[in-house]
Amino acid sequence: MVHVSHIDPPKIEDTSALKLQRTQLDTNCYVIGNNWFRKSKSGLYELYVEGTPFERGVIYGKLTTELVKRQEDNFTDQIKRLVPSNIYRNFLRYFIGFFNRNLAQNIPEEYKDEIYGISFPASDDYGYIGSKYERLLNYHAAHDIGHALQSIALVGCTSFATWNGRSADSTLIVGRNFDFYVGDKFAEDKIVAFYHPSAGYRFMMVTWAGFTGVVSGMNENGLTVTINADKTTWPSGANATPVSLVAREILQYAKNIDEAWTIAKKRKMFVSESFLIGSAMDNRAVVIEKTPDSMDMYAPKDDFITCTNHFQGKELSQLPSNKKWVDESASAYRYERLNELLQQKGANTVQKTVDILRDRGGLHGQDIGMGNEKAVNQLIAHHSIVFEPQKRLVWVSTAPWQLGQYVAYDLNKIFAMKGLQRNTEVCDSALNIAPDEFLKTKEYQQFVLFRQLKQAIADKKAVDVKQLIASNPESYLAYQLAGNYELKHGDKAQAKQYYETALTKVIPTKGETEQIRKQIGKCDK
Repeated sequence: MVHVSHIDPPKIEDTSALKLQRTQLDTNCYVIGNNWFRKSKSGLYELYVEGTPFERGVIYGKLTTELVKRQEDNFTDQIKRLVPSNIYRNFLRYFIGFFNRNLAQNIPEEYKDEIYGISFPASDDYGYIGSKYERLLNYHAAHDIGHALQSIALVGCTSFATWNGRSADSTLIVGRNFDFYVGDKFAEDKIVAFYHPSAGYRFMMVTWAGFTGVVSGMNENGLTVTINADKTTWPSGANATPVSLVAREILQYAKNIDEAWTIAKKRKMFVSESFLIGSAMDNRAVVIEKTPDSMDMYAPKDDFITCTNHFQGKELSQLPSNKKWVDESASAYRYERLNELLQQKGANTVQKTVDILRDRGGLHGQDIGMGNEKAVNQLIAHHSIVFEPQKRLVWVSTAPWQLGQYVAYDLNKIFAMKGLQRNTEVCDSALNIAPDEFLKTKEYQQFVLFRQLKQAIADKKAVDVKQLIASNPESYLAYQLAGNYELKHGDKAQAKQYYETALTKVIPTKGETEQIRKQIGKCDK
């Protein structure tokens, strides 16, 4: 396994919060003063924390103790699955140590204090990787590391917004799929967290235990932040802040687009990223684009904006690396499909936003196989989310992926609460959006089977390749996996046939097309 660079924890003057004890109100429901943590009937966990950085961190850790441990187990297990080679894991070990060698120097003291507070209940099983604090701090750069090591393919997201004439009621609507995949178990314990920090604005975000960075969130001013990875250069790891903590700073301290830009500008980053910023105050959204060396803003004159995983700003869109990425990745195709769906749907609503985020098709509705990276819905999302910033309303998806119901929360109501006296639902259930009808179909059951067979192949178990193909017949991946399976078992002729069929399907990237062609070459030897 990997290990992390040595980082001393911050010095905390007042550690009295460590003496606090949680009170259990019910199964999976705990409180400490005004702070609370519960599991909703929807399956989502809900957390409210307040106070100074170290204090709220300690409370966060105490309330979510079991999840902090379980999430680290799930994260490390999935890295072992993604990186089965000891040689590559040893490379990762040194890469992460190098990448994060100056990490602590580039994280605001407030967030170091908070992360240190959360770290106390972390598992004792991973001391060989680093101390509890070192590990949690480094996990805040997981998005960046997965992004830098494109071969691991942890990230690839979709977001969009409409306002004025493109929204049915003219107000801003923002939607996004967070396609950060670190295994099914990692996505099971999503937390909808509500923060009342001692400094800055109150905000909500969707997160996971032990993580205090932001990938999707909205603050009390109706400012939203969502992040999308872009093609990046190999990072130096020197003097830079993890993307999620830049997003957190924006969410906590910005009330409009100008202030979000100012905060983003003062932070240097490891990797290239797009921040889609929605603002109730401005009644519009923009994309702040940032590389380790430069910055741009994409602010279209239209009443809508779309964002996948490539730059669109006047300067950064012209980068040779961006043009190459547009040509070779799934980003441009998904972007085109997203724009096509927005045109088809007409004036936008929250329900239409959810429908778009759930769309599994290719351009013009073509069947491109379930789980294709070119689809808006890749069937891997950690979470999907919709915001109505002017109304301070947010909808968060429930499992599986974005197919379960979207649970509604009213920030004004949540922040008006004075603690939790009994275990009660805090969502605005009358506004919840129903699960996708796709869940009731045979096609969905077939996709579940496809994933099971795919995992069985990864686990080196025997499978029926005809059953694999029948479970997802328009997917290039079904044929590629079948080809790999037959080649491994010595049937080159059958493997070649499967590979050639794979090439007739919609393949997300040029890299994957080349990989299939290489496999055909092996069959001809």
